[in-house]
Amino acid sequence: MQKVWFVTGSSRGLGRNFVEAALKRGDKVAATARSTASLQALVDTYGDAVLPLEMDVTDRAAVFESVQRAKEHFGRLDVIVNNAGYAQIGAVEELTEQDLRDQMETNLFGAVWVVQAALPHLREQRSGHIIQLSSAAGVIAMPLGGAYHASKWALEGLNEALAGEVAEFGVKLTIIEPGGFATRDGNNPDPLANGHMAAPDPAYDGLRQRLGAMTGKMPAGDPAAAAQALLKLVDSENPPLRVLFGKGFHPLIEQAYADRLKTWSDWQDLSIEAHGTLEAR
Repeated sequence: MQKVWFVTGSSRGLGRNFVEAALKRGDKVAATARSTASLQALVDTYGDAVLPLEMDVTDRAAVFESVQRAKEHFGRLDVIVNNAGYAQIGAVEELTEQDLRDQMETNLFGAVWVVQAALPHLREQRSGHIIQLSSAAGVIAMPLGGAYHASKWALEGLNEALAGEVAEFGVKLTIIEPGGFATRDGNNPDPLANGHMAAPDPAYDGLRQRLGAMTGKMPAGDPAAAAQALLKLVDSENPPLRVLFGKGFHPLIEQAYADRLKTWSDWQDLSIEAHGTLEAR
């Protein structure tokens, strides 16, 4: 069955590959970007199957208008892909209030506005699939990524709650947690080089150098392969709530969760002590 997609962050990277994969197999796509000029090649190739929409996800009114235009243009919405986002890099001490607010406005609030705009249509249809692009950074954290991790960890909790809220309406939800993908000139993106950088404090120069020697060294994933995997997800009758995209992070996440469980277990006596002995009232 032909599907209608609404995809944010369609100008490049994984978002662009998602849009192209959907269009190539005959689906229709409302593709959003800050500038529709970046979407012209899609229109030239796929014509009326793609609806280019100029939209900034931080503009709530513009998001609602774009979702409504897409629904009126295609008649329905089947797959909502919250892909727009960026990485703010910097030690927590280095981050300005504006750094943090901008990160949350795009990565968290932008995703919320899209969901709020689309859900009334999906509930009315009693069908649909929300795809939230999170990150492996949404389940583990590294130094210098505090703002980015905060936005992705917030998305993880928000979408897990959302999945329970919309299931009774026939709406599915999947959180995709990609590792590093070759979204820039065939290279694995190095967040310390390609992210939005906070004004550096020399106190963290040594840490930056050590992490810079480590990051971006994992084999880069192929965005086109990720797009094909996404097609399988949206066609699945019973898609997962969470799924990793790419190799390399599963062992790290497995170890992180094992460490957390061990720590909670090791400190269980203190946990019980903290509960106290108050009688139920």
